[in-house]
Amino acid sequence: MTVSALYRRRLIPEECVRLKDDIILLNAPGLLVTSWKALKPRPDLSHGFSCYYLDEGYKISRFYAADNTLLYHYCDIISASYDPDAASLIVTDLLADVIIYPDGFVKVVDLEEMADALEAGVLDIPLLRTALRALNRLLQAVYAGRLPELSRPMERFDTGFSFPQDL
Repeated sequence: MTVSALYRRRLIPEECVRLKDDIILLNAPGLLVTSWKALKPRPDLSHGFSCYYLDEGYKISRFYAADNTLLYHYCDIISASYDPDAASLIVTDLLADVIIYPDGFVKVVDLEEMADALEAGVLDIPLLRTALRALNRLLQAVYAGRLPELSRPMERFDTGFSFPQDL
């Protein structure tokens, strides 16, 4: 799959935005690695890298401050659809997120948004089921200590960070 245009689709609020400034660093079967600058500049968040695990249903990102300090890993639960005619990939944010801080603390957030989306009719039962299964796969991988492995595709491009060997 050749991806030349990447889009982020959100359910709440409903929007689809072309990530025109994201740089696709690796385009492999089931995996996309990008670098990016924050869409909406914030004092605490400057830029990052993302690994899209398209077959697994999640995206793992490294969020950095302007001074290249790792803030945290931010993991989105996603679904993706590819249009071969336009070579475009639309990645839909399925609302649930996992934040992993440098000290290893894991926080699951935005589950209430899934319930809101279900009530509003923008998330149906089959997609909710898909999202919950992807969330479970991600959490099982994180709890098993596989975050370094899942982040490794970013490391060859992200020279500012690598996991210690003992993790």
